[in-house]
Formats: sequence, structure tokens, C-alpha cells
Amino acid sequence: MHPPISFNARAARTMRERLGMAPGHVAYGMRASYGMSHVSPDHITAWERGDAFPNANEVTALAGALWCHPGELMGRPRTLLEHRLARGMSADDVARLIGLDLDAYRRMEESGRWTGDKRQSANLGSLFKLPPRDFIAVTGQEEELARLLTEAVNTRWQAHVRAIAKLVAIDRKELQEPLRDMQQEYQGLMAATLGRASSNATAEEGRRFMEEIVERFWARLPEH
Repeated sequence: MHPPISFNARAARTMRERLGMAPGHVAYGMRASYGMSHVSPDHITAWERGDAFPNANEVTALAGALWCHPGELMGRPRTLLEHRLARGMSADDVARLIGLDLDAYRRMEESGRWTGDKRQSANLGSLFKLPPRDFIAVTGQEEELARLLTEAVNTRWQAHVRAIAKLVAIDRKELQEPLRDMQQEYQGLMAATLGRASSNATAEEGRRFMEEIVERFWARLPEH
């Protein structure tokens, strides 16, 4: 089962109120125009309160009823499915444009696991205009990035710049300062852990650093 869609409850309520619509009006629009016969005013209220989450088809229908783009009702897209919904594209169109069999593409959306080849991955990134951070996440390469970053902060970061730059498609010069700073921060934590003033708190900081290493990396590259 696919995890809940990243839904912006506040945006949904704001758009409804701006249109002067009651939850019942929105529910009726979804039923009449989009075949969502199960949707009631209670569904709309629950979504707006964050007590429940609409599925992919419901987000698309809700956007239609509110005269907006699906992406306007979503938070930051995280998955392949969410990126497609945010752009208002059909699965059939996406599969065709990136060179995939429709059934194969649907399986990737359902499993949340991208298995396309290098060419198809490049087509996906181009079609969705994915920044490096999102491209790495959607194509399932975060684990490899974490491995390279872990090696970089534990050894000589200079030896890993090229591999990291190739993976994330960012110029090596842009990565030098972030990687150097990350290594210095981590090595400082390790030195404190081994020193006389070490504590459980310091050791925990080191573990947390590694758990968050990918997020820390992207945080040092805000433009990406």
C-alpha cells in the first residue's frame, strides 16, 4: 500500500473558502464531475483538519473541484507518484515520455522503487525538472549517497569528490567546501568522543550525524 500523499490541508481549506464554497459543495463537485461517489462533506472536513488523507485520485478530483492545480494542494513531493501528481500528468503520459512500459511504470509507483535504466532515469529527471536532491531521492540513490558521504567524512574527503559529483550531477568545485566542513565537524565529534571529556551525549551526536548525513549534505547546498 502506498503511503499517504503529501497533502497540504491548510491550502485545501484556504482555496475552498476563497471560492466561497462549503465542504458539501466541494464533495458534490467531486461526485458529479469526477465519479467520486463515496466522497461526502465529512471527507472534505477530515482532509482539511488533517484527520485523514486523500489518495492520489482524490487529490486530482479535489483539485478539479477547487479549480486549482494538484500541486497546489500538496506539500513537497517526495515520491515518484507525488512528483507526477504535482505536475498534473497521467501515468500513461509519463511512461511514454520516459520510455517505459505503462505496467512497469505503475509498479514503480506502487512499490516506490525506481528500476529504470540510465537513459530512462535521465528522461525522468528532465521531464519532471527534478533538482539533484529530488532526483537522488526518487531514483532510490540516497543509500549510495550516504555510503559515499560516510567514507568522505571518515577518510580523505578529496578522494570522494569526483564520485559524489558524478552521482548528484553537481560541479566538483561546489562540493569541496561542504565536504570539507562536514568532515571537520564529524572528526571533531569523534575526537571529543575519544577524549577525556567524552560523554554519552557526544557519542550520540556522532551517531545522529551519520543518521542524518544525507540531509546535512543537502542543507549545505541550499540552492540545490
